[in-house]
Amino acid sequence: MQGTVATFDEDTRTGTVLLDDGTELHFPAAAFDASGLRHLRLGQRIRLDHDAAGDVVKVTLPTLP
Repeated sequence: MQGTVATFDEDTRTGTVLLDDGTELHFPAAAFDASGLRHLRLGQRIRLDHDAAGDVVKVTLPTLP
């Protein structure tokens, strides 16, 4: 799934994403750490990978594998 970064805290490496349907979704530091990214900016489009339970496990840019 994809969404737009609504918040991102560089200190905790956590944030929220606004999905295309208007739902706000939180992502944990572990999901950001798994991305290999160093920073996210507000309004940036990201892809969210999740596990079978629906928990976000990785955030990446839509153009990255």
